[in-house]
Amino acid sequence: YIYFFSSKENRETFMKNPIKYIRQPKPKPAVPVKIAIVGPPKSGKTTVAKRFASDYGLLRLSMGDAIRLVLDSQPESELALTLKGHLHRGQTVPDKLAIQALDVALMNHVCNTTGVVIDGYPVTRNQVNLLESARIIPVKIFELEMDAKEVFRRALLDKESMNRPPYPEHDSLQILNIKNSCYKQHIDAIRTYYKKEHQNWCVIDAFQSKWWIWNKVLQEVQVVIKEIQIYLERIREGKAAGIADLCITPKELQDRLGEFGQYCPVSLAEKGELVDCSVTSSLHFAAEFRGHYYKMASQEELDKFLSRPEVYVPPLAPHPLPPPDMLPKKLTVADVKALFPASAEMQGYCPVTYLDGKQRYEALVPGNTEYAAKYQDKVYIFESEEKLLKFMRLPEKYWNLRLPRKLPPKKEPMLVTALPSAGYLEQATTSLIKALNNVGCLKPKFPFLSVKKTALLFVACHLK
Repeated sequence: YIYFFSSKENRETFMKNPIKYIRQPKPKPAVPVKIAIVGPPKSGKTTVAKRFASDYGLLRLSMGDAIRLVLDSQPESELALTLKGHLHRGQTVPDKLAIQALDVALMNHVCNTTGVVIDGYPVTRNQVNLLESARIIPVKIFELEMDAKEVFRRALLDKESMNRPPYPEHDSLQILNIKNSCYKQHIDAIRTYYKKEHQNWCVIDAFQSKWWIWNKVLQEVQVVIKEIQIYLERIREGKAAGIADLCITPKELQDRLGEFGQYCPVSLAEKGELVDCSVTSSLHFAAEFRGHYYKMASQEELDKFLSRPEVYVPPLAPHPLPPPDMLPKKLTVADVKALFPASAEMQGYCPVTYLDGKQRYEALVPGNTEYAAKYQDKVYIFESEEKLLKFMRLPEKYWNLRLPRKLPPKKEPMLVTALPSAGYLEQATTSLIKALNNVGCLKPKFPFLSVKKTALLFVACHLK
């Protein structure tokens, strides 16, 4: 074999003891980094992008860079001729052509070996759609967050700087205001889309120093690259691997879900509990095994699944997932009303409170229609969200209970004034104490009346 070295000293060291350096473990597979940085003008996007390019050899690409690269390297191509036509007429390049230019620029060997940092793109929802159609998906998009006041403050500092280029720049306050307004108009929709579809959006506080911002961005990128490297290694070895940072869309997740759907296979195997993980779109506790995706309830369950996945999936899984008609389903208040005239089981009492309370008389607590579920074509109402979640996990335990013969009296609203005297005094204790306290503090005395009669009249007026 022929070995190459970075310096003469390294070559001499190798020749003294070659076996030592040949037997070391192979390096991890190289993962090209594809990230994007967006933010308002003057937020420091280009500074961070240029440092990535200089420190790690990534290719920095703004949309202008991508267009210039196509014009310089492929001047006779159809795309380059179309771009020249728009530029010669003094027009801006349409988003569709700009994305095509970016796609061509991403074929550069640097992008496929070390990676690329896309500077200041996308900035509109239409550009996001075009990027998606071209399958250009950054593993991480960093938003440098900053308000308009700081934008203008930095712009004024730049104008006073001595390092300005000799040619005039389009950085007047009016132009900056328009750029900032356009950015603010579209960024919410872009952020929402990427958070929902790919979970690859990261907000960075641009008020901090450039060193703090650089360390924060670098830390996030290193975590993502490490996760992807671990994923590639484990999948190559036939093991289960986490899928938290792979930009998997909800549709892709749905298409490749395993036999348990979005229920946690570890909880079902070890505790017999049906833990529905569809309540959160996060993939931090999700994993891939044998080409299928599985979602877990927590980090503890994920660790167990990653260590021994074959135990929790068929054919070794101890408990299969029940058929869809045998799974409990949460109901809203509107769903409960729509099921009328069907009545709730156990006359509306909470089955979880009753069974957990050892089926005592005191444990018969009426449920709240806000917390309802349907199981085996029967409706159950629960006391609280906690009791509802307990039922959803273990419906077999709570679904087939019988009420005792003696039930608590139904609670019907009654006016305080309709109560007998003793009951009224019992319910109105606070008001009576306030009245007596005021009598004691004021000590009133009406002319020609005794102290006792005066006090009674005062209390009566106070209560009235």
